[in-house]
Amino acid sequence: MPKNAANSSDEFRNIHDERDLLAYKAALAYYVQDETMETIRTRMGISRSTVSRLISYARASGIVRIQVCPVNLPDSRLAAALEKRFPIRAQVVNCSPQQTQSQVLSNVTKVAAQMVSYLVKDADVVGIAWGNTTSEMAQHIQHKDLDSLTLVQLNGAASPETSGLNHISNILNEIAERWNAHTVHFPVPAFFDDPALKEAMWKERAVRRVLDWQEKCSLAIFSVGSLKGEIPSRVYAAGYLSPEELIKLQKDAVVGDVCTVLLRADGSWKDIELNKRATGATPDVLRQIPRRFCLAAGQAKAYPLLGALRAGVVTDLVCDNALAKRVLALAEANK
Repeated sequence: MPKNAANSSDEFRNIHDERDLLAYKAALAYYVQDETMETIRTRMGISRSTVSRLISYARASGIVRIQVCPVNLPDSRLAAALEKRFPIRAQVVNCSPQQTQSQVLSNVTKVAAQMVSYLVKDADVVGIAWGNTTSEMAQHIQHKDLDSLTLVQLNGAASPETSGLNHISNILNEIAERWNAHTVHFPVPAFFDDPALKEAMWKERAVRRVLDWQEKCSLAIFSVGSLKGEIPSRVYAAGYLSPEELIKLQKDAVVGDVCTVLLRADGSWKDIELNKRATGATPDVLRQIPRRFCLAAGQAKAYPLLGALRAGVVTDLVCDNALAKRVLALAEANK
């Protein structure tokens, strides 16, 4: 893999302390000047292990940004096929059949984290939907010195069994810390018990404030939830829906959700009864956001991802190669 480092002054955050300065010097020598660690060690008068730690720190803190550009490989051809069928920008991550679902999830979320870190910029309002996949991605977000950035929770998190606060707070706080962002939480359940209660709450000023922030989003980051899978989607495995409700969803041909708004494989959602009680950003709301970044891993996500693509809620997609192949096959079989 070619080594490359950003060396333009406007690409770097301010160097605040000696460690950052040393990391910058070591990374510049290693990535740009192609010096060996031994040469750097000798010139800087430090141990080889210190050089290694400085280079690792430079990557983790955002001093070094490595970009891998795809060529005409199978994964890039899959991305091109997705872009031809759907109006999206796609990045397909090549994962081997021998990898576990956890490994595939890790690979996809690492790539997604790098890509959203490039997309986000000063003064953006970024919507985040909670879930297992976005939680994993949050751990890989790169540090970026941003100004006046706001993170907005896109879907309610409480259920009859949990407040959901720990899960969503971990996601938002992890990203906010690395992007120097302000957070806007959405203090409502994932699903109300009564549609009338949701309608009443939507008139409350505290809730209306969050809904207004959602409408200001310039970027939305979300995954798709699946009713089935090796790693069950959180909304279906953490007590958000009763066994009776899950059975009803299967009978109604629901395959998954985006932002806890339920979808069929054909992209339809408005006539699904439970959506009257759902608090997540609907496809209608999402489509008003200029960039809608979806990340998904595992073939179990094929039907819900197809539904999301057909609902028009995705502008940017990162997924693994097996999932991409499965979605394309399903799309071809159900034109």
